[in-house]
Amino acid sequence: MTDLRVAVDRLADDPDVTGVWLAGASLGGTLAICHAAADERVRGVATLGAMASVRTWAKEGRSFLAHCREIGLIKDDDYPPDADEWIRELAELDPLAAAARLAPRPLMILHGSDDDVVPVAAARALAAAYPEAELRVIAQGGHRLRHDPRALALLLGWIARQV
Repeated sequence: MTDLRVAVDRLADDPDVTGVWLAGASLGGTLAICHAAADERVRGVATLGAMASVRTWAKEGRSFLAHCREIGLIKDDDYPPDADEWIRELAELDPLAAAARLAPRPLMILHGSDDDVVPVAAARALAAAYPEAELRVIAQGGHRLRHDPRALALLLGWIARQV
């Protein structure tokens, strides 16, 4: 969450930037929702394959941290400086409650019907938490929607409608 805060701070302080929207895939989408709920400077959020809960990962925090290192999500051996604090922060994330607090800002939820990492039920739960959300399920779409031209076209169209 610190990275998001720093990025939003920097963008919000730039006089040439007229607004800040967040887009994130998988855990990045979940973090974008959670950050935006607490930061009114964020004018909207788009997600691709976001999770509605991270409780399972938080219960197995050390294993999840090791997995993040294995897949290259965390490349710095010294990060996080305090693994226990990192796991506590992960456990405190509540994407459903955060989504409900986004109103009236726009939320676009993109999810693949064939996502084998995050079930489509997560997207439906996020949309139920914020009924004004724009939910789009991509037929035969997998988890890596950031590589799916259909999802990217929907995302770019959503962004164009925001400004």
